[in-house]
Amino acid sequence: MNNDHDYGDDNGSHPALTDAPARKALGQHFLFDPSILKRAANAAGPLKGKTVIEVGPGPGGLTRAILNEEPALLIAVETDPRFSEALMSWPEAKNGRLQVIARDARKVHWEKVLQEAGAATPVMIIANLPYNVGTPLLIDWLKAGDWRGPMALMFQREVAERICAQPDTDAYGRLAVISQAVTRPRIAFTLPPGAFRPPPKVDSAVVEFEPLPPGERFEHLALLEQIAGAAFGQRRKMLRAALKPFAKKRGMKAEAWLEDCGIKPTARAETLTQAEFRKLATSLA
Repeated sequence: MNNDHDYGDDNGSHPALTDAPARKALGQHFLFDPSILKRAANAAGPLKGKTVIEVGPGPGGLTRAILNEEPALLIAVETDPRFSEALMSWPEAKNGRLQVIARDARKVHWEKVLQEAGAATPVMIIANLPYNVGTPLLIDWLKAGDWRGPMALMFQREVAERICAQPDTDAYGRLAVISQAVTRPRIAFTLPPGAFRPPPKVDSAVVEFEPLPPGERFEHLALLEQIAGAAFGQRRKMLRAALKPFAKKRGMKAEAWLEDCGIKPTARAETLTQAEFRKLATSLA
C-alpha cells in the first residue's frame, strides 16, 4: 500500500501528489488523513535523530509525516517513477535529509545502502506496505542483522492478526512463529477500507515490531522458518505426519526427532509454543 494526503506542509516541501491514480498491479491504496499519517509515523517510537527506511512512499503523505518528526535521514524506496521523481524534487532530497531509491524494494541490498549513506544504525522501518509485497519484505527484515531496529508496518488486518497470533488460535501459523522469534509484535491500530483511496476490500492494521533483547532473539531464523512452514503446511495433520517429508530429506524419522525434543508426535502445529519450535530448530542447527 502507498499513502497520500492532500494538504501542504509547514516546512516548505512540495505537497503530496494527490491526482496520480493508484495502480492495482502495484497494490497501491493511498492513505490521506493527516492524523492517521502522524500516528503511523510515530507508531514505532520517536524518530528524531534516527535513520528511517520507508517503502512505497507513493505520493508522499507518510513521507511528509515522517520528515516532520525530524529524523536524521529518511531513505524512501519507490518503484513507481511517478512518485520517485516527484520525491526527488523535494527540498529534503536536495539537502540530504531524504534519499530516494527508485527501484523494487525486494531487490535492495539494505546493508549496502545504509553503509553508502553513512547511516546510523539500528534503523527504524516505517511503511504503508503494498499488499502484494508486504509479507516477503517482512520476512527479509526479520532475518536482518543488528542494523534493523523497531518497525511500524501496515498490512491487511488478517495478515496483522496472523503476525501477532498466539498458539491454539486459528490465526497462529508460520508468520507468528517467525515474527515472534526476534520481535515482540502488537497491533497498534486498525483502519477501515474507507480510510484509503481507492478503498481496499478489507480492513488494514499497523503492526509495531519491538526488537527482542539480544539474548532473547533466536539466531537460526531461516531454519525455524523451514520447520514452521512444513509444520503448518499440513496443519490438520499430526506433527509426525506433517513433518515426515521435512525429516526424511534430512535422513531422520519425524516421530523420533519430535520425541527427542520432548514434543508429542501426535500434537498439531498450532499447539506448539515459540519455545518448542525453537527447540526443534536448535536440534538441527
